[in-house]
Amino acid sequence: MLGPITLPAPPAYFAKYAHLRMSRDADGVLLVEMHTNGGPITFDATDHEQFVDAFYEIGRDRNNTIVILTGAGDYMAEIDFASFGNVGDANVWSKVHDEGTQILENLANIRVPVIAAIEGRAHIHSEYALLANVIVAGRSATFNDLPHFAGGIVPGDGVFTAWSYRAGAGRTEAFLLDPQPISARTAAEWGVVNIIVEDGQAVAKARALAAIYLQQPAVTRRNTRIHFIQPLKERIVREVGYSLALEGASASALVQQMMAKAT
Repeated sequence: MLGPITLPAPPAYFAKYAHLRMSRDADGVLLVEMHTNGGPITFDATDHEQFVDAFYEIGRDRNNTIVILTGAGDYMAEIDFASFGNVGDANVWSKVHDEGTQILENLANIRVPVIAAIEGRAHIHSEYALLANVIVAGRSATFNDLPHFAGGIVPGDGVFTAWSYRAGAGRTEAFLLDPQPISARTAAEWGVVNIIVEDGQAVAKARALAAIYLQQPAVTRRNTRIHFIQPLKERIVREVGYSLALEGASASALVQQMMAKAT
């Protein structure tokens, strides 16, 4: 009689990142949950730096068979702007620029199917989710872009690239120029959300999809992801470095404007 199955110890990178909680089941399905102290994440400059390495390590670990990206409570709705320092300083922005491009490139380089499970508010860095092959959203989930045009800077971190790829350029331009929350249903009508479930069930549905995908050979799964992400990856490489440079110039202008008003 066989004894209980003992899973190998998780790799060191699972516990390396303060705002990412990672767990992998016996089938290799990796759940990546963004959080701050177990609750909804407040995205900060440390996350911006660490997510570069985190997504790289996830992508290079061949023991990951499927990746599910989600958040604790909200997907992401808060950001600590002050932690980034003076974004009007070219030296500060150079780091932001490099990390911003590398995060998206490393997400796009994950070579297994990726499922985004969205609950609550996806109001910051929704572009990370849009690099998934499938987006599952709770019925009450909403999408928005809080940090950019409404705050005085160009939406240049890849949010336009990802949303225009999924939803179309005209619709995305209007959305980003006058950012207002849109429902999961509207996002589905735009072609961004693929499946809507009852609130609290997005991860469970993602796991059910993963079980379906796992019925196919590993090479088939990997090569299908590679095939599907290639057109969006090409746009990321072509567009995001330039658009982040434009965002940096606008951040500098915003800081100058704020300083002028303060004098």
